[in-house]
Amino acid sequence: MNSEYHDNFQSVQAVAGKKLDRSVQKSLFDRLDWVQQLHEYCVSDHQPILANSSENGAQAWMYLMKTGLGRYEGLANWYNFTFRPVFTGTFDEVTKLALLAKIASDLRKTSHHIEIYPVPEEDQSASLTERAFEQAGWVVFKSKADDNHILNVKGQTFDKYWAERPGQLRNTVRRKAKKNIVTTRIETQFSDEHWNDYLHVYENSWKPEEGSPEFLKSLAQREAEAGCLRLGLAYIDGQPVAAQFWTVENGEALIHKLAHIEDATKSSPGTLLTVAMFQHAIDVDRVNLVDFGTGNDPYKRDWMEMSRPRYRLEMFWPNNPLSWLPILKHYASGLVGRRSSL
Repeated sequence: MNSEYHDNFQSVQAVAGKKLDRSVQKSLFDRLDWVQQLHEYCVSDHQPILANSSENGAQAWMYLMKTGLGRYEGLANWYNFTFRPVFTGTFDEVTKLALLAKIASDLRKTSHHIEIYPVPEEDQSASLTERAFEQAGWVVFKSKADDNHILNVKGQTFDKYWAERPGQLRNTVRRKAKKNIVTTRIETQFSDEHWNDYLHVYENSWKPEEGSPEFLKSLAQREAEAGCLRLGLAYIDGQPVAAQFWTVENGEALIHKLAHIEDATKSSPGTLLTVAMFQHAIDVDRVNLVDFGTGNDPYKRDWMEMSRPRYRLEMFWPNNPLSWLPILKHYASGLVGRRSSL
């Protein structure tokens, strides 16, 4: 079994070829172009550590970045819905575990603390990573980091989905729609005009300052070229008052961003736009799942029907003295938590 790590994306591309591209990796957040753009626009001050192991045509990758002396984190931030090891080629669970354990073993040479999140568990990524690092001798602490709210469409039409929404939400939409004050549109092609409308809404909304508008613009352009962009815009008297940035691919709709201008709240443009976006995703795109990302905002419960946990994994190499105090603190914290629950 071979292993290596790369500190630049060009050498990863040379090794992986198209195996980390859209054509193979079905999840946006698993792709090389996602982490490359994220690094360029959001975390360029951190050196990438792109770890790889391979055997008989199967490969495992972990996209990491150096955040301190001997400290690595997942090459991810708040734009990620998930972060996990990525696999290519032909493999089974035993092969995946062995490949990942090899990466974990080699990372001991340069790191004593690795932290990754938000790791999903519905595909066993969290438990697989935990087992692989423990097998390589690391001490691993797993904790819940966040929740991911989703809607399983289950082949239903929008009308059926909508009939099951809370009565207060449906009444609000019915009353506001009757007034014909708000108009909506959903763009699948990128244009500077529509993107500027999106930026205008976001900059004048309740939302905090955007972390990296350049990253989102690059993402929107790239996803539009692939036919995956769904940019929703709502207007009152020709002025943009609400905006939503979705992508749709492989039967899944991802809700990346949404915002509305507070002065227009009484007309509920954000709610009316959300209705239009869900209707398009369900009846036109015919998605199987709508993913509202992470965060427990109360309004998500009106639109979604279930949530999935997202985990934080902290791995410490116990033979390094710098790990001893953090390990003890984690154990002590766990003991305190168990006692308080008795």
